[in-house]
Amino acid sequence: MANQLLGKDILEKNFKTSMRGYNQEEVDEFLDTIIQDYEYFQQEISRLRTENDRLKKNTETRLRATPSNHQVNYDILKRLSNLEKAVFGRKFEEE
Repeated sequence: MANQLLGKDILEKNFKTSMRGYNQEEVDEFLDTIIQDYEYFQQEISRLRTENDRLKKNTETRLRATPSNHQVNYDILKRLSNLEKAVFGRKFEEE
């Protein structure tokens, strides 16, 4: 896993200055924007992980509650057999 910075790490980072260095005020404003974005994305990642866990649990619960294909097929065959008896049984009685 990559190094994980915190907003505080970005805020407290100091850079060396030189004769033709960057405007410190511009750098600070930009870093403030980065900190806000970084904290927002950390919260979003946390929210999405929670939602993902909830959806996984929900899916597992549904899968446990759904009858197996074997049971569904058996039920369909049983219904089909009863329907055939009802339809064809009457035909044979009429002849």
